[in-house]
Amino acid sequence: MGRDRPMVTVTDRPDATHPARARTDGPAGGGPGRAVARVLRAAVVPATLVAAVALAGVVLDRVYAGDLLTRLVGGAALAAVLVSVAARRLPSWQVAPLSVAAMLGATACSVRLAAAHADLPGGFLDVTADAAGNAVPRLLTAMIPVEPAPDTVLVPVVAAWLAGLAGAEVALRAGRVLLGFLPATALYAGAVYVVGPNAEPAVGSSVVLAGLVALALAAGRTPGGDPAAGLPPAVRGPVRVRATVVSAAGVAVVVGSAALLGPALAGRIDDRPVDPRRYVPPPRVESLDENPLIRISGWALEPQQELLDVSTRAPGDGPTTIRLAVLSDYDGVTWRVGATYRTAGRVLPGGDPQAADTVRQEITVAGLTGRLLPAVATPRTVDGARVAYDPQSGTLIRPEGLTPGLTYTVTSVRERPDVNLLATADVPAGAQVARVLRVPDGTPERLRRLATHLAEENGAPYARAAAVEQFLAEHYRLVADAPSGHAYPNLEFFLFGPRGGGGQRGTSEQFAAAFAVLGRLTGLPTRVVVGFTARGDGPVRAADAYAWPEVLFAGVGWVPFDPRPRPDTAPRPVEDDFRPAPPSPPPSEVPEPTGTPSATPPAVAAPGRSTGERGGPTPLLLGFGAGGLLLAGLVLAGLVGCRRAQTRARLGRGDPGTRVGGAWRHTTDALRLSGRPVGGDLSATEVADRARRALAEDTARAGGSPPVPDTARAGGSPPVPDTARAGGSPPVPDTAPAGDLGLTELAGLLNQAAFAPGTLTDAQADRAGNIAVAYATALRAARPGWRRLLWSVHPGPLRWTR
Repeated sequence: MGRDRPMVTVTDRPDATHPARARTDGPAGGGPGRAVARVLRAAVVPATLVAAVALAGVVLDRVYAGDLLTRLVGGAALAAVLVSVAARRLPSWQVAPLSVAAMLGATACSVRLAAAHADLPGGFLDVTADAAGNAVPRLLTAMIPVEPAPDTVLVPVVAAWLAGLAGAEVALRAGRVLLGFLPATALYAGAVYVVGPNAEPAVGSSVVLAGLVALALAAGRTPGGDPAAGLPPAVRGPVRVRATVVSAAGVAVVVGSAALLGPALAGRIDDRPVDPRRYVPPPRVESLDENPLIRISGWALEPQQELLDVSTRAPGDGPTTIRLAVLSDYDGVTWRVGATYRTAGRVLPGGDPQAADTVRQEITVAGLTGRLLPAVATPRTVDGARVAYDPQSGTLIRPEGLTPGLTYTVTSVRERPDVNLLATADVPAGAQVARVLRVPDGTPERLRRLATHLAEENGAPYARAAAVEQFLAEHYRLVADAPSGHAYPNLEFFLFGPRGGGGQRGTSEQFAAAFAVLGRLTGLPTRVVVGFTARGDGPVRAADAYAWPEVLFAGVGWVPFDPRPRPDTAPRPVEDDFRPAPPSPPPSEVPEPTGTPSATPPAVAAPGRSTGERGGPTPLLLGFGAGGLLLAGLVLAGLVGCRRAQTRARLGRGDPGTRVGGAWRHTTDALRLSGRPVGGDLSATEVADRARRALAEDTARAGGSPPVPDTARAGGSPPVPDTARAGGSPPVPDTAPAGDLGLTELAGLLNQAAFAPGTLTDAQADRAGNIAVAYATALRAARPGWRRLLWSVHPGPLRWTR
């Protein structure tokens, strides 16, 4: 009653000393139009507060699939503010419990809607408990776009309700409009932080948020302009002075903050925001799931064990390949998946391939253990199980692990590569495929020589892959009792071990791993896949498990190969096609000849009989012989001319980078002519080191000493062309190891041409040509006489692929 009496007095008898209150508080101050205006003015602050809280959902929804999250967050913000407005006459300590109770009901409705949208199995209480216990980690580990599920919408809905409750109480009940927008602003900043670099900058929504705050401040301003107008004269002056000082201090703080922080903030506009997902580790898997390749041998020993039961709906008849895991990383000991799994919903991300079939399977787990979830490549939707997914490899896991009786349905897109493009397809290169091209250190020399042997006559990538596949299929035996293992020593024993001692036999584990390693040694991007063959509907047993390699071709995609031998075929000994040469002994260990071989006397014609007596028309034979010799001479002269023209074109035509590449090809051709071809897996520095050793070995075998650069003889700088002296090219190294002839420098120039194109000079290109010619000349000089002649007319450099 004490609060109602002044309002009645102001309404009935306007006080001349309080004109503002007399104009605004009474119902008779302007009629119904004024009342409607007052209601609309009073509704501005709650409406802008609801919009500001809902704006956080709009920002966060940019990384969600669909608009369900925006609707749930907006509904929570509206309900929270309406509860506070409806309970504005209650004491503040009663509003909070009432609003929290309403929040629990709204959250339960949101969880039910999200569960129905995600089609999650299980009861409502189980789903709610799971969402409450895992909401934060799953929100930060979920795959983008995030599917609105109970555990991914719970935190945004609760945060929106609490922000609406706090903002309404502060802005409406306490009258602190600016302070009331602080919870909504904090929620908006949190949404922007969670989105991070996974979406475009939220510039437009930030401007809208600032406009909402400004509108609320303008609507909540006290009418009349002077809050001290109704105060007594003795108090009015100090109040105005204090208000002026506070306003001036506020303006000074704002201007100073803008001056100090503005340049720093403006300088970070282009910075990439921090992704909070990097602070939350994704789901982990056990060693058997990280390397399921080691399970092949165990499954091979128990072929009748039932692992899955499959019902397939796919176009066409015949077996269907189900993929368990893709292994892309190899460290010389173990093949690993190396995946980063992100929690995913029913719909998995990925583009639609141009040529593909849709395969739908219902799979029931029987004896398969672990977390890896089998599916036909590439999965697009999964129903009946919560999954985590690695988009790069297409591997699925169930974080809770597989249990007998688990049934799920997966719809996949089975790609159909265009086989007509394979013969001419190239393989990609660069940092994007470095992971599937990496060959770890410690590769056995016999594996490198075998890879070089297989790639020597197969220049095209697909021809190299087919050669590796055919070699393994024709020379090795597939058995079920071979021990597990695919480290370098295991593969070397599998490829070159004695047949009677367990070598040259293995499971699909060794076949797939050997193909992948040999493929990488020949420059092919490879990986190993573990899976099963489903022959129609019914059980999938352990005998159906196997591993196979895949090769990545540009414009085609990943193409599977099967290096296993064909049924009912006997393998040929490896020695028939490839015999690893033993390492050459040092010159000091070469045994000296123990005696002089006896000379065989030349044959002497019988007396009284000429060589042409009964040999046919001698003039005709002489004519053919002379013509053949002339033709052979012309061919040899043509080969020499073509070789010299090729050398001139390599070293003298094109820009400096092209000429450096020509000099490098001249060097590698020299190595190949000497019987030491280099594979595409070696770096330029490794090739230079191998070339240096080759020259030293050949020179020592010939009885000479390795050539020494002019630097080593005289202690000065190596000679450079006149163009280098005039053009100011970078100085060459002052010293070089014996027998190097500048090969290290040539490797450096090649790397510069590859990684810093356009920076080479003509002087550096001339220097590269001089190094290549000097090395090829030195290597040729170490050959015997007849091989030096063959070197000059060998047609190989004219046809070898680059």
